[in-house]
Amino acid sequence: MDEGISSKKSFFEQLDPKSALLVGLVGGVLTLGTIGFIVLGVMTLKGNKIGSAPYQQAGVDVPNVPAPAAPSAPAPSGPVPPVTKDDHVRGDAKAPLTLIEYSDYECPFCQRFHPTMLQVMEQYSGKVKWVFRHFPLSFHQNAQKEAEASECMAELGGANAFWKYTDAIFERTAAGGTGFPLSGLGALAKELGVNQQKFQTCLDSGKYAAKVKTQADAGGGAGINGTPGTFVVTAQGEATLITGAQPLEQVKAAIDAALAK
Repeated sequence: MDEGISSKKSFFEQLDPKSALLVGLVGGVLTLGTIGFIVLGVMTLKGNKIGSAPYQQAGVDVPNVPAPAAPSAPAPSGPVPPVTKDDHVRGDAKAPLTLIEYSDYECPFCQRFHPTMLQVMEQYSGKVKWVFRHFPLSFHQNAQKEAEASECMAELGGANAFWKYTDAIFERTAAGGTGFPLSGLGALAKELGVNQQKFQTCLDSGKYAAKVKTQADAGGGAGINGTPGTFVVTAQGEATLITGAQPLEQVKAAIDAALAK
């Protein structure tokens, strides 16, 4: 042991001061680099959130990463169109709270949000009514005609047919633009109890294109700039906006706050 120590001393003693300093600096850099590499590796293995935020902001699910906190519900940027006889209403029409959802039948986030709204209607039966309005996005190629198709369903089969169609589209579409083929809408209408020929005639006529556009334009004027966008409107007419496919607990928090007013 003494010989090993003395040989190390004799090695450094043979170096001039500049060389000894250089050797020391190189050794320090290598040591720090090794430590940094080990720390980064440990953080990665433990599922550190490095790189997760951009995916969350883009609306992409990241497994095992907590969702970001929901932003506070903003007020509408313009008047929210009142509910009329032309609207599609689910639930008790006399419910004190109204959820007005602007949606796109080919939007993957609308598809994700639809089961949440169904849960809301079950848990807040008699307290909340759900109004569905159209906001087809231009880059979803089938969304406009699917919205028109829903109006044809309502014309031919009433409110029940409209909601059955809406549920079926969100259950079956792959979403993202052309997830449910337009060529399959007639068969779907027949399956849901509507005369297929009359439905196809209605759809091909484009008679509801203007209604869909009017709803979307009015939603945009009220502050909708993406889908889903849901206004929570109290009996007093106060409105707040839930942006995006928020999870059930956050939607319930907004509803509870509105009901408490």
